[in-house]
Amino acid sequence: MTQRNIPLRNLAIIAHVDHGKTTLVDEMLRQSGAVRENSEMAERAMDSNDIERERGITILAKCTSVLWEGGDEPVRLNIIDTPGHADFGGEVERILSMVDGCLLLIDATEGPMPQTKFVLSKALALGMKPIVVLNKVDRPSADPDTALDAAFDLFAALGANDEQLDFPVVYAAGRDGWADHSLEGPRENLIPLFETILDRIPAPTVDDGAHEEPFRMLATTLEADPFLGRILTGRIISGKAKPGITMKALSRNGDLIEQARVSKVLAFRGLKRQPVDEATPGDIIAIAGFSKASVSDTLCDVTATEPLPAQPIDPPTLSITLAPNDSPLAGREGDKVQSRVIRERLMRQAEGDVAISISETEAKDAFEVAGRGELQLGVLIENMRREGFELAVSRPRVVTQLDENGQALEPIEEVVIDVDDDYSGVVIEKLSQKKADLVEMKPAGAGKTRLIMHVPSRALIGYHGEFLTDTRGTGVMNRSYLEHAPYKGAIEGRRNGVLISNGDGTAVPYAIWNLEERGVMFIQPGEQIYEGMIVGENAKPNDLDVNPLKAKQLTNIRAAGKDDAVKLTPPKRMSLEQAIAYIDDDELVEVTPKSIRLRKIALKPHLRKKRAKDMA
Repeated sequence: MTQRNIPLRNLAIIAHVDHGKTTLVDEMLRQSGAVRENSEMAERAMDSNDIERERGITILAKCTSVLWEGGDEPVRLNIIDTPGHADFGGEVERILSMVDGCLLLIDATEGPMPQTKFVLSKALALGMKPIVVLNKVDRPSADPDTALDAAFDLFAALGANDEQLDFPVVYAAGRDGWADHSLEGPRENLIPLFETILDRIPAPTVDDGAHEEPFRMLATTLEADPFLGRILTGRIISGKAKPGITMKALSRNGDLIEQARVSKVLAFRGLKRQPVDEATPGDIIAIAGFSKASVSDTLCDVTATEPLPAQPIDPPTLSITLAPNDSPLAGREGDKVQSRVIRERLMRQAEGDVAISISETEAKDAFEVAGRGELQLGVLIENMRREGFELAVSRPRVVTQLDENGQALEPIEEVVIDVDDDYSGVVIEKLSQKKADLVEMKPAGAGKTRLIMHVPSRALIGYHGEFLTDTRGTGVMNRSYLEHAPYKGAIEGRRNGVLISNGDGTAVPYAIWNLEERGVMFIQPGEQIYEGMIVGENAKPNDLDVNPLKAKQLTNIRAAGKDDAVKLTPPKRMSLEQAIAYIDDDELVEVTPKSIRLRKIALKPHLRKKRAKDMA
């Protein structure tokens, strides 16, 4: 299929989590005719990953294409849906280098949020002129004027120039499929939005003679296809891409990585990629045929010598250790348990995600995985357990750096908290104990207070659950990486000890019933347990070895049937992220396709004492 030279617009959609960008893209696909009216289309079609659908968030940046024929001539819009969560910022930074403009989508109730700020600062630094879309203006709680004022203040605070500050505003309700230039408009369809995009976002800048120059393209995203192998997506800077020609890949510093024959050139059409015979400068395409080239590499003609400049990327802030599961129950629920298989899977992840770095531990028996935050690392582990892996996961640690004087610097995050006025005191108190600095405190209307705090990343590990308890589930907390700053000293960890099983076997109702007075249980009767496994939380600060296997002694006086009358409190079940945040430095989370268990690193009591002595 040959590609006609249709005018192009390349744009990204920037928004905070849950502000409605993926829903808006669904409507743009429908109204442009990219998806036939009578055809099936999944809700939030761009969120194709299972975990994205379950959590309602965008994790992977994805490209789609819309052919808009409502103007004087057809125009192809290449739209990139970016993740709104700062943990996936590695995706965002690379994506912005492919586009010429962006839609900044803001919830008319909440206004601009921290992760909007994170991505917008990158876009403004690249000189883009955003279009502001105030979404969900039909909601009773919407306050478009306040949200617009806050957006202008945000642009000014991020150092936007006069041209960027003179942004057009579109009012919309993505779910209902309408957009207008004013709140009093007819609210019929998305035509005003399409018109604004064509007016504001420039066509791709293509240098004179770029069509005749050698082919060059910066690879910005990478994925693996079972049939085509590596697929590298990017925007053509110069030359033409055709299947069958030989190209080479250059690293960021100009070293040759490999030469390869291009097997397929794919262009985005609606929700699908289609093979094309030729692609020209300015278009966003995907190329198959390379086996080693990765993100930030330059794909080019064999005669080209200079690599394209690649976008710098913020450093990882958290790391965890992943090791093969070595508990007594290992290998019963998963089929991928060898360190070799785990290594291959992690290396494959690191290839496609520049925000993650993988290294082997000194003992070569485990892997250090460094990433942007708990959510990103949690999603990686959740994907692996669904693929059949069994893993032992350590407590997260922050990634420190050294300044020129050799002083340790730790990552600091900017946390924006919206909380009911009654609960602002307890939030400030808790975070102040965790070495946080209060930067700003102001009323947010409707009985809420907005707090802006600078908090060490390690203080936020596991804090979210405590925060929801303190605010009775009404608080909203958003965080983004700020800087590395001098180490702020020790922070108090978990206050309660744990209950540890002293034997292997099956948990017994009578034993659990007797243990309930000691604390909160994590297991239920009939569960397989082993020595060193954590079965509950102690009500006191110390760890306690207990016996959850002890059955009721039967005599000729007591009847066996009385055991049925035991009434147990339901056990506390933790999600993967909660478990990883809960454990201490001497504990692990055992993750299998069916179970999440907590355990001590040293299963035997005498080994735990020896380890504690060595660590002291």
